[in-house]
Amino acid sequence: MALAARLSLFSGTATSTTRQTDWIRLFASVPSNLRDEAITEATEFRTLSLNPARKERRKFEERSNRTPDLLPPRSQKMHVDQDWTNVWPTATSFKPSVVPLPVRMGFAYKGANPDKYGNAELMKIPNFLHLTPAAIKKHCAALKKFCTPWPEEIADDAACDRYFPAQVITSTYCHSGTSIRNSKYRIVSYKVPLSRLNLDSHARDKFLRLLGDRYDRHTDQITIITDRCPTRKQNYEYAKYLLTALFHESKKTEPWEHEKAVADFERFKWEGSPSEAAATNTVKEILTSSTASNEPTSEDISPEEVKQFEEVQEYQRAVSDMLNAGEHQDSVERYKDAVKTMLRLGRFS
Repeated sequence: MALAARLSLFSGTATSTTRQTDWIRLFASVPSNLRDEAITEATEFRTLSLNPARKERRKFEERSNRTPDLLPPRSQKMHVDQDWTNVWPTATSFKPSVVPLPVRMGFAYKGANPDKYGNAELMKIPNFLHLTPAAIKKHCAALKKFCTPWPEEIADDAACDRYFPAQVITSTYCHSGTSIRNSKYRIVSYKVPLSRLNLDSHARDKFLRLLGDRYDRHTDQITIITDRCPTRKQNYEYAKYLLTALFHESKKTEPWEHEKAVADFERFKWEGSPSEAAATNTVKEILTSSTASNEPTSEDISPEEVKQFEEVQEYQRAVSDMLNAGEHQDSVERYKDAVKTMLRLGRFS
């Protein structure tokens, strides 16, 4: 049996406070492993266990999965007269626990459509639950104090077109995808009547040549469509710039423009045309060959007065309509009647 003795040797004078401890271990013939265990037990710091029985019991205790009690969905606790604008105030993804509607979306092969719980199709697409009639009414009431009264002079659409002739058309898209933006939302259509630009004959002709196919003769509307800029505001500013540049460019007169002949006109022009001269000379010859005493002679009537005759005015309208609108049955018949009326005149008044 091992024998161990520990003796404490103290050395020092009466005035010294230093203590030196020397451990003297006297061992008999013991194995090395037992000697190491004895040294470990002597030097290891033991922990304090206040409830050892509970600690031992927890090691072998089986864990139990306890599910906490869940609250019912909010949609089941809503009142019938609850204000929906407080429930869904802003745009957000679909929440099945909030919406009290049996919404279904998707497709299941040989089965019913999936309901709203755990439905990714309902969460992907945008919704308009924040733009209900009650929400729009509340927004309008909040913005009303920042608005000015509608002008009393603008009582109908005709007055609105008279005071505000320009028309800007844009489109807003809503689709499901990785982004709510659509590349076609930037397209801007700018429309304005050509008659409101107050152009003379030269500027009007040049303006129409620069426009090309952007002018509708039936409605007298100029349509400029811009889509080359990345944002809608930039395209709107670019459309206004194009209209301004076309307006000022049409006002300019280049030296080569004076070489323009009658054949270069886009539309038939009665003033100064060979048809006007031929009609005036024909009427004057009829007056010259007249033998009645009460008929005015060609010397008494000036060319300006001849142009004001009702028969000549009707002939002018018939010729202009046939040459500008094209030959069709009605225009040819109108031209024939105008020529017969002008050639069979017996009196000009």
